[in-house]
Amino acid sequence: MILLPNGRRSEASSTTDIALDRRRFLTRLGGLGSGLLLLGSRFGRAQSSCDSSLFGDGFEGLAAAPAGTCVLIPSETQGPYPLLSVLSNPGIVRQDITEGRPGVPLVQIIRLVDINNGCAPIENAAVYIWHCDKDGYYSGYSQPGGNFTGQIFCRGVQYSDCNGEVAFLTMYPGWYSGRITHLHFQIYLNLAGTVTATSQLAYPPAITTAVYNSPLYVAHGQNTSVSSFANDNVFSDGVDNQLCVVSGDVDSGYTAELTVGVAL
Repeated sequence: MILLPNGRRSEASSTTDIALDRRRFLTRLGGLGSGLLLLGSRFGRAQSSCDSSLFGDGFEGLAAAPAGTCVLIPSETQGPYPLLSVLSNPGIVRQDITEGRPGVPLVQIIRLVDINNGCAPIENAAVYIWHCDKDGYYSGYSQPGGNFTGQIFCRGVQYSDCNGEVAFLTMYPGWYSGRITHLHFQIYLNLAGTVTATSQLAYPPAITTAVYNSPLYVAHGQNTSVSSFANDNVFSDGVDNQLCVVSGDVDSGYTAELTVGVAL
């Protein structure tokens, strides 16, 4: 199911292409102008044992992702909009998944660790993420209010580096009726395309409130359908191991980080 049968990153994941994607990302999302330049300072990651940085040279590195713990990630539903057929599309292996759609910039970092091997990083795993846009729409499907069949915005695959990390350039997810703000992901560890984990991650409510009060989101407004994690049909049993640590602000964009435990 997963592309790249040789198990290696595509050319789209090269340092040069990622650097270009980063620059496009900084100038495209939401028309926020020079404030987006602040986001660049969070794009480099310290990878002393890696051949190259996720984001190329010239950016200050960060420490390993602190969010999450070395426990097995809870299994969650893939939801009604997984669009698994997109995994055969060569264009899905990419870092910038916005496709030019507006929103508050978000760098989503996921770090994979093996809970059966002293929390060692998991390298070269394929991580597929998908989420709705700022207005609550998923690509690839027709939904009330819009038909987005044939589109793949807010979807992408990255391969984990030697620190077990993947990073996507996207926008802060919006919401749709019946669910609190969330992001879906699946992890593939072998060439047969077997899903090792399917789960969802969440964001701090205070951050979500601030984003939804911002100019790009205010028309859709706050989520009036689900008021808390306790009232959500996925996260009501607890969200501690799925809640990202988020830094940044509305003007310059956010970085969200989560450590995901997998049993190999």
